[in-house]
Amino acid sequence: MLSWWQKDLEAGLPTRVKAAVREQEDATERLISWIQLAIVLTFGALYIISPKPEVDIAPVPWALSVYLVLTLIRVVWSHVGRLPDWSLAVSVFFDITLLMVLIWSFHIQYMQPASFYLKAPTLLYVFIFIALRALRFDARFVLLAGAVAALGWGLMILYVISNDPADNMITRDYVAYMTSNSVLLGAEFDKILSILMVTGLIAFAIYRAKSLLVRAVSEQAAARELSRFFAPEIAERIKGSEDHIRAGTGELRQAAILNLDMRGFTRLAGEAPPDQVMTLLAEYQQQMVPIIRRHGGSIDKFLGDGIMATFGAAEPSESYAADALRALDEAMAAAADWQKDCRTAGRSCPAVNGAVAAGTILFGAVGDDTRLEYTVIGDAVNLSAKLEKHNKELGVRAVCDRETYETAVAQGYSPQEQTKLLEAVPVGGVRDSLGLVVLAA
Repeated sequence: MLSWWQKDLEAGLPTRVKAAVREQEDATERLISWIQLAIVLTFGALYIISPKPEVDIAPVPWALSVYLVLTLIRVVWSHVGRLPDWSLAVSVFFDITLLMVLIWSFHIQYMQPASFYLKAPTLLYVFIFIALRALRFDARFVLLAGAVAALGWGLMILYVISNDPADNMITRDYVAYMTSNSVLLGAEFDKILSILMVTGLIAFAIYRAKSLLVRAVSEQAAARELSRFFAPEIAERIKGSEDHIRAGTGELRQAAILNLDMRGFTRLAGEAPPDQVMTLLAEYQQQMVPIIRRHGGSIDKFLGDGIMATFGAAEPSESYAADALRALDEAMAAAADWQKDCRTAGRSCPAVNGAVAAGTILFGAVGDDTRLEYTVIGDAVNLSAKLEKHNKELGVRAVCDRETYETAVAQGYSPQEQTKLLEAVPVGGVRDSLGLVVLAA
């Protein structure tokens, strides 16, 4: 059951974010289990190498053995499934109780008055158990550990002063307290006060840390989801930006722009059922996007059935033009196979056109403080879009301009057999005449 402060911290969070917080808590419990195991093994090693009194009663090895067994059970349980809150509360209670019983046994083990155990430095171990609960980022168990420890020590004091009705061992002399088995109540209450103050401070710190954890998990989950709407290079750029990203900032790049489009898709979208249209669009994008990514391209935007990708814009590249043409070649081959499969299955599947243009572009952020977008601006962007539309006039599927082709070849691109050079082709809205290269007829 969630405490009121957890409900307050997690209010309004989606279920997936709450599940992520739970995963972090479960991972922490596994860590706590291993730390507890390390603690009991350390205590055991220290006990083995330490000198021991010659007494008949030796409770320490028994206590350590029981603690070891329970800790091993906890380790296994934490890895098999989620530890319920009641088991964590029992674990806290047992940790503190076992420590108190162990301290209480000292006066029997060493055959001294009951007040003897109040001087035992072993009480300091209680702060280890309190701090251990802080790893979970749940103040409830820190408060429980501190409360049980303070109550336990109070009962230990009560036992001392009531054990011998004839002599309660109480003194007001600090020197006598330090040099004998006398009890100085103020000193014992200081120990209880220290336990409670440390508990309160840790619990307050945990409450603040839990709010940061919830916020961090929430932002991480949101960033993970939002990154799906951006190219990975853009997401990394935003994540690693040293300064606040502002509209109006940009950089000049040598880059290539690839545009893909399905011929006749608009008409098909008006005639076919919506589910069929969206299924076709999803299939097309699932075919094209991995190819673009595989060749180092970054998806700039989806324009209905159009895909605009950049090479060398988000991240500078020495082979931007060659990468873009390789991506276009593979995309055309995949599109032809996909269209063939669709026809075999008796489905309508439009042909895919593509075009590439390269040159100097401006890469930067546009928009305002409420909505920003990285984009590319330049002649190559416009030319690529125009060339993609010009495929229909030429009766081909993929083209690029002559200058881009020559740049790509210089960067290591190997022309395909069907490559065809066209001289002085008029491209409306761009130039009166332009040397083109047909990459797929």
